[in-house]
Amino acid sequence: MNRINKRLQEDKELLSIYFTAGYPDLEDTVPVLEELVKSGVDMIEIGLPFSDPLADGPTIQQSSTAALKNGMTTAKLFDQIKDIRKTVDIPLIVMGYFNPMLQYGVEAFCAKCAEIGIDGLIMPDLPLAEYQEHYQSIFEKYDLKMVFLITPQTTDERIRQIDDATNSFIYMVSSASTTGKTSGFGNVQTDYFKRIAALSLKNPQIVGFGIKDEDTFKAATATAKGAIIGSAFIKSLTENGISGIADFIKSIRP
Repeated sequence: MNRINKRLQEDKELLSIYFTAGYPDLEDTVPVLEELVKSGVDMIEIGLPFSDPLADGPTIQQSSTAALKNGMTTAKLFDQIKDIRKTVDIPLIVMGYFNPMLQYGVEAFCAKCAEIGIDGLIMPDLPLAEYQEHYQSIFEKYDLKMVFLITPQTTDERIRQIDDATNSFIYMVSSASTTGKTSGFGNVQTDYFKRIAALSLKNPQIVGFGIKDEDTFKAATATAKGAIIGSAFIKSLTENGISGIADFIKSIRP
């Protein structure tokens, strides 16, 4: 069974962390991964930096720009994490944009991910219909879970289409804004969380965007299986370095 699916079966709220590969320094990718595992996170999203990140807020954009300047590329990331399964056993997901994947070659990219031990992919700019028509068979060939995003504006009909096409979890964006913009959850978000819970989808949901502390983690996981922290983690990494990772994770889930 895929590592993501195994983890989703566990009886606890999952904490997933997003970080940008090659940030703060080019060779920090593996040290950040290993320190996150030591700190007890349940899943990690490895951000593959891209020059035109549509869904990323200013904090993640800044880290992506720095990583690209550091020399991060798709090939470099694959080289850095080629032996990651010797030290890391939790689910790993590559989050990026479809253009770098297309440039690398979709099947070659998937084959490399499978060889290294990547469990899933998040490509916010790869439409569902395009995925199903052209790429789903390739992803399934290499046992890579494609994770789709929904927002408060996504219709129930569309959500059910995504649910039908999913076999891991649904990335539940807490707001329509880019990452890092929200400062907590208001009525719009909590009503949205309740609406999705009432749909009784077959796949669990993990909430992203706006999770930054213990309170927002608890609010997000009151109705969802887990939560993803990106911008707040990168801010902490920028300010406190790798040595501050354990304290950051403890502040979210003591």
